[in-house]
Amino acid sequence: MINSFNIFGISIHFYSLCILLGIIVAYIVIRLEGHDQRLNKDYIFNVVFYGLIIGILGARLHYVLFNLDYYLSYPSEIIKIWHGGLAIHGGIIAAAIFVYFYSTKVQKTSFLRSLDVILPGVIIAQAIGRWGNFFNQEAYGIVVSKGLLQKLLIPNFVIKGMYIDGAYHLPTFYIESILCLIGFIIILLIRNHRNVRVGYVTAFYLIWYGIIRFIIELFRTDSLMLFNIKIACVISVIFILLGVWLFYYTTYKKNLRYRRTML
Repeated sequence: MINSFNIFGISIHFYSLCILLGIIVAYIVIRLEGHDQRLNKDYIFNVVFYGLIIGILGARLHYVLFNLDYYLSYPSEIIKIWHGGLAIHGGIIAAAIFVYFYSTKVQKTSFLRSLDVILPGVIIAQAIGRWGNFFNQEAYGIVVSKGLLQKLLIPNFVIKGMYIDGAYHLPTFYIESILCLIGFIIILLIRNHRNVRVGYVTAFYLIWYGIIRFIIELFRTDSLMLFNIKIACVISVIFILLGVWLFYYTTYKKNLRYRRTML
């Protein structure tokens, strides 16, 4: 599997390009959502720019902490994110903490409204960014037959890329990418419903991605572990419970009305 190419002697990794493309698309989506929710464009830029940096640091820190033995032995690898190793849960949590303090303490705006604007961009970025795992041949699942992959309608080029160490593997990155794309489409439908309330988009994201990741993690072979527990499964359950609570809370909170403006 070719995972990089050279331009003027500079090595460009497909993993990094997938992350970059995801960031660009996410920013476009967030700008459009921010305009629709009447949020200041400077606020949107700042929250995306700084949230992205903090999110990447959080994603890397999460991954390094749960692979600490390896990175203590090879400390120079810590900064080489193009080799893979961004734990999305760590990025989401770190970025959410930043958005909370920046929105409520600095800008004096609604944290939930900000999340509703940001998360559509996040989930489409996840759908795109997952393809970086394909080029790095990582984040794949258990050994399966080629026939099963064909029955699941997995594209042939993905099937070929999942032939690793003499066996075919379940392309969990591909399944997660498709489900995130579906989630993005559902979010667009939710936000246009006449009865939508502030926080519904965030609640849906937490429940949808929580379910996706919990199921996906059951089949992955490279999960981050704490003793015999898959960390992503634990965080996914927390996401689901938080999303259910948030849906209930926003439904009965009378002042959480959704604002729209025509684009």
